[in-house]
Amino acid sequence: MNTKETIQLLKELIRRPSQSGEESATADLLEHFLSEHGVRPRRLHNNVYAFAEEYDPARETLMLNSHHDTVRPSASYTRDPYSPDEEDGRIYGLGSNDAGASVVALVATFLEYARTPLPFNLLLAISAEEERSGERGMRALLPELGRVDMAVVGEPTGMHAAVGERGLVVLDCEAHGRSGHAAHGNGINALYIALDDINTLRNFRFDKVSPLLGDIRMTATMISAGTQHNIVPDSCRFVVDMRTTDAYTNEQTVEIVRAALKSDVVPRSTRIRASAIDAAHPLVRAAAALGRRTFVSETTSDMALMPFPTVKMGIGDSMRSHSADEYVMRDEITEGTDIYKRYIKQLAKEYGY
Repeated sequence: MNTKETIQLLKELIRRPSQSGEESATADLLEHFLSEHGVRPRRLHNNVYAFAEEYDPARETLMLNSHHDTVRPSASYTRDPYSPDEEDGRIYGLGSNDAGASVVALVATFLEYARTPLPFNLLLAISAEEERSGERGMRALLPELGRVDMAVVGEPTGMHAAVGERGLVVLDCEAHGRSGHAAHGNGINALYIALDDINTLRNFRFDKVSPLLGDIRMTATMISAGTQHNIVPDSCRFVVDMRTTDAYTNEQTVEIVRAALKSDVVPRSTRIRASAIDAAHPLVRAAAALGRRTFVSETTSDMALMPFPTVKMGIGDSMRSHSADEYVMRDEITEGTDIYKRYIKQLAKEYGY
């Protein structure tokens, strides 16, 4: 693929609505495109994947992953979100930055090396339902892929390497009291119990701190109590956004919080786990050799579902994601594709090839 083909594939992706869970049109496009370029793609739901030639189960496998689903376009768009207009070096369109540019660059990189001997197997996996952490996206795909030892996840990072990201657990909490008449001062006020618990969370410190990800962060984000002004509330519900680290499993973190509070604590899910990779891993060394800065990502991705070493590195700027009139720079695509290709070559060197 040359630059013209890479840009054209991105524009064709933009033209096809691919909201999370409704990506069949872009999955069809990717499947057909890979077939036309001599690759035998496979498909599970709307996930499209392919292995490079000469797959050897004795070798480690590197997965090149990004997602082709998008969020819904916001009401504040001033452009047609499905029209890939190009102006002043910008390519506009829903999903252009998150994560269409990384998708097409990884496709180009995979095709570059699909028939090239490498010290590891190469797997391309363009996944669905990333934006909503859906059951038919990476969760369904991973068990079908067989052995995967490491991955590059294409998300907009300016082509710098995120070597970790915090996990996410949302806690639904409920404090219980006893109703009474506010004028008499009787009853047990559940709102006060909840406020005490929220203050506990605000000042709570976990014993263990992740060397890479730092402290676990907990933020109360919603609260609801009471039915009318003169009744002491017997129930108060509040929600806590908890950004976890690799110092504890998500399940351990929930139990520690539960033991510290008087309120009932119920996690919505514990599946979005923290990720952290050792600085000595070849994935990180290869990024450093190319002058890529390493950092900890503030956002979550399918990286959280991968139980193997992973770096998140892709084209664009995370601040543009999910925004109206989303765009990516043409030069970013050209440069990012070149970095991906040099990265594979450098990673092979890290393996002594």
